[in-house]
Amino acid sequence: MIITGRIMPPALAALQEQCEVQQWNQAVAPQVSQLAEWLKDAEGLFVSTNIAVNEELLAAAPKLRVIAQSAVGYDNIDIQACTNRKIPFGNTPGVLVETTADLAFGLLLTAARRIHEGWDWVRAGKWQPGFQLPLGVDLFGKTLGVVGMGAIGAAVARRAQASGMKVIYNNRRPRPDQAALNAEYCSFENLLTESDFIVVLTPLTPESRGMFGAKEFARMKTTAYFINAARGAVVDTQALYTALIEGQIAYAALDVTDPEPLPADHPLIKLPNILIAPHIGSATTETRNRMALLAAENLLLGLAGKPLITCVNPEVNYR
Repeated sequence: MIITGRIMPPALAALQEQCEVQQWNQAVAPQVSQLAEWLKDAEGLFVSTNIAVNEELLAAAPKLRVIAQSAVGYDNIDIQACTNRKIPFGNTPGVLVETTADLAFGLLLTAARRIHEGWDWVRAGKWQPGFQLPLGVDLFGKTLGVVGMGAIGAAVARRAQASGMKVIYNNRRPRPDQAALNAEYCSFENLLTESDFIVVLTPLTPESRGMFGAKEFARMKTTAYFINAARGAVVDTQALYTALIEGQIAYAALDVTDPEPLPADHPLIKLPNILIAPHIGSATTETRNRMALLAAENLLLGLAGKPLITCVNPEVNYR
């Protein structure tokens, strides 16, 4: 069994108890050519780095029977290629909902109240009598637009409502429980024009790639705050940069970027009206342990010829 990078110790111990494990321990993610010798006899693959699982990799692993990844998103996985080879693939939904919602709403609150900028002022010795830090904005009474109202979106909505915000959302279709969520479905276009804050939580798909571009930013309020906690490629980075420097929107807070990581000299980093976190949506000890253990359990079940708990391509899941 192959592990493509570091994983949490409890999950590693669980796998080592039942499998012969080969683990890539270098800081840089491996290329297929670097893993080729390992992959030729591998029956299980634990993806813990953002490597592409595609036809090239699968061709190097003719004995592969199951793949698991310690993440919810799987835009790096060619699901059809796995399915064609009858390889079930498991991800880790559910276990990171509240943690990711905390981070998304934390970005919103931090940006709105300029908390990080205040800390920078204190560290720089600028906290003096009469100092004038740029003022933030209130959340109470404002409208939050959630793009992608899945489990994480619903958890963000609860946090927003506790701050006195109105919640609207856009999905492919209205949620049947929207009354219980106290959230109102609206068109994507109306969400752009009505929202004071927009939080993006939609998966990266061919349809969502680049869904926030110049036209979308131009529709938003000039006072709007834009928060992306989904995938970087959902946003056209150049269009976001232009929207921020030209005042089409007020502020952006990102946990994900395109490219990722951003180069240190990227122009977005130099803007005063942006906050960028290094993709830490699930980065707590408890959540990362739960994710890794679920991925390990999926892997062990697949190796035993049993159904994965969370299988993305159920048509080839073991029965």
